[in-house]
Amino acid sequence: MQKSVLVIIDIQNDITKNYKDIIDNINNAVEWAVGNNAEVVYIKHENISAGTRTFKHGTRGAELVADLNVVSDNIFTKYKGNVLSCEAFADFIEKNEITDFYIAGADAVACVKSSCYNLRKANYGVYVLSDCITSYDKKKLPEMLLYYESKGCKIIALKDLPKTESSNISIHF
Repeated sequence: MQKSVLVIIDIQNDITKNYKDIIDNINNAVEWAVGNNAEVVYIKHENISAGTRTFKHGTRGAELVADLNVVSDNIFTKYKGNVLSCEAFADFIEKNEITDFYIAGADAVACVKSSCYNLRKANYGVYVLSDCITSYDKKKLPEMLLYYESKGCKIIALKDLPKTESSNISIHF
């Protein structure tokens, strides 16, 4: 049986540009996951190099945004773009026998891109929620969706998320 997870990447206080455009959609995706017995995972990025000013450990900027619906304790910290670089997250995937990943988050040309690429490279099913990702440069989103598809990801909109027969969740727009 395939097991799915909604992965929300880097929706943190230091992502101040454009995340507000997708936060309602991300929260609706969280509702979908809960209603369809999918795990919900939150990935935080932290910079450890001395020259960086953002996503620093222990700062408000590194914390998840207050308007994000946090429904689980599955919060993992990565120090590189790729979510699989976080050993605790990789262990979570193996322990829970996760096969399919629904991706939401920021930044489409950086951490989301690296994560989608590496998840596909590891032969996982990857579904990018087109209306639940953003970028510092939103003009690059169409190009990124084509990139994800070229790597074998499926691009779907929030309204097209599969529903289990027992799901009573309705997506709000």
